[in-house]
Amino acid sequence: MGRHSLPDAKATGTGRVRSPRRRTVSIATALVLAVAAGTGVAAQSGLLSFADACADAPVRLDLAASPDIAPALRAIADRARQDRVTTDGHCLDVRVEARENHQVAAALADGSGTSGYQVWVPDSDIWVERAKGQGDGTSLTPAGTVATSPVTLATVPTTARTLGWPRKSYTWAELAAAATTTGADGLPLGSADPARSATGLLALSSIAESSRRAGAEGDTRTAATAEFLTQRVSDTDTQVLETLARDDSGAEKGRPRRNEAVLLSEQAAFAHNSKGSGSANLNLFYPTDGAPVLDYPYSLVDETELTTDQSRAAMRFMALLGDEAAYRTLQEHGFRVADTALDPTLLRMAGALSPQPYDGNDALPPSSESRQWALGLWTVTVRSARLTTVVDTSGSMAAPVPGRDGQNRMDVTKASLLRALAGFTPEDEIGLWEFATRLDGAKDYRELESTARLGEPVKGGGTHRDRLSDAVTALKPVPDGDTGLYDTMLAAYREAVATYVSGKFNALVILTDGSNKDDDSISRAELIKRLKTVVDPRRPVPLIAIAVGPDADRNEVDTIARATGGAGYEVSDPAEIRTVMLRAVMLSAGLTGPDSVAADRS
Repeated sequence: MGRHSLPDAKATGTGRVRSPRRRTVSIATALVLAVAAGTGVAAQSGLLSFADACADAPVRLDLAASPDIAPALRAIADRARQDRVTTDGHCLDVRVEARENHQVAAALADGSGTSGYQVWVPDSDIWVERAKGQGDGTSLTPAGTVATSPVTLATVPTTARTLGWPRKSYTWAELAAAATTTGADGLPLGSADPARSATGLLALSSIAESSRRAGAEGDTRTAATAEFLTQRVSDTDTQVLETLARDDSGAEKGRPRRNEAVLLSEQAAFAHNSKGSGSANLNLFYPTDGAPVLDYPYSLVDETELTTDQSRAAMRFMALLGDEAAYRTLQEHGFRVADTALDPTLLRMAGALSPQPYDGNDALPPSSESRQWALGLWTVTVRSARLTTVVDTSGSMAAPVPGRDGQNRMDVTKASLLRALAGFTPEDEIGLWEFATRLDGAKDYRELESTARLGEPVKGGGTHRDRLSDAVTALKPVPDGDTGLYDTMLAAYREAVATYVSGKFNALVILTDGSNKDDDSISRAELIKRLKTVVDPRRPVPLIAIAVGPDADRNEVDTIARATGGAGYEVSDPAEIRTVMLRAVMLSAGLTGPDSVAADRS
């Protein structure tokens, strides 16, 4: 977006700077127009005309949009109908429907929501990536960016003054620290669910990157922030605004569920402050290490299935969104647009005031890896985990571990698993299998404890956690057993998908110290083929395969795990299993598809 003029003590010029983002939109529009009809034909036919009379029936285009930008797009579409804007000689009739971004992304990913609209404008390309990265769903054709809005920390006025607004500035890490340490119980800080909100995910990812830059304990600080946010999380950006104190009075702020600060976009703050409903106006903090932006990408949905008229109408409307009248409409709704000076009225209404760095260059968006890690962390923090753990009990697990005072691989593996088990909550569900060749008749695997809630009471007293701990402690290498890996992987994965529990993070964790040694089992190629038939994007269960010791083949288990959206890891010392397993769970929780795994596995 580049630099813009400012609404206060800084410059207030209205000059324009050519934006790379805007150039991308123009080029994309030109290319699609050329492909759809040829540039000359488009001009002659009225595709690029704004004044031709309408011929015959109008061309209907249905557009699904993020709820925050839907009113602005609807206003632009309504004006186009009133002005009889044409596409290829026909009037352009665009109908805009507000749709929650995460719901559209999920429907596009599994192909269940492809009918009913030809264009999608979510609030962030995060959702486009998610829709493309899960399953074999509907194709999306990017055509540019409609508008932007930076992600900020918004506070009620008395809290803003306590934090030193507007003169005191913060990094994302410092803002998170201030929120979690101000006062006896911390600052009441709310966020929309990062699994459902791009604003929430971009903010948490930015906190993670900023915290890592601040020191070695950055991930721990981010985890503390996520834990803090879980106490006051809302499903959507609209709902998080409803948690704010209604006014600046002590009585209102003292209500337990009221927030004094929220992670919010500039546009959402503008909309809140514009209502004039008596709610306290928000003040915005713009982190000095950069505010990531919501970028409102414009995508054609399943372009190969669109008619020529629909394709042309979609690009006609995209071109219309780049004219002066559309820019004014977007700004009036609180959005920033390319190639224009920042609107002083917009910024003041949103709660921006110098010297807060709202005028800086756009921050580089958090990397895909950071977003995946943050989403994984959030998933593990907020949602209970459901893990089936499958442990190699072949004879090679009796091999001694150098430097471990006579302990063998199994001894160290069990100790590491017990430490990992202690870190899970009573609501987490954990199960245990063991495997070695011909362990249970012709089968290479055996279920020792079903996957159940750790806090669940069991017959005879105690809980499932107690039973599971006893089962882990009792694990022993099978003297004549070999590594029956392939059949075990398939059976355990089928069971994990079949018993999938919605609302939890489901995963299958397999620990092995060797390659498959069962000559009677299926082949690796057949295993991968069958796993792919079991994978269900609506019931995601990543396989986390941990290769332990020098005889294990990490490349092999990684290749297999990738077929499920999981990954393979390698540890030379079984004592590292706990650390790797927890990290793998966090990474896998944020993965959007098998292609993401290679970049993130250790």
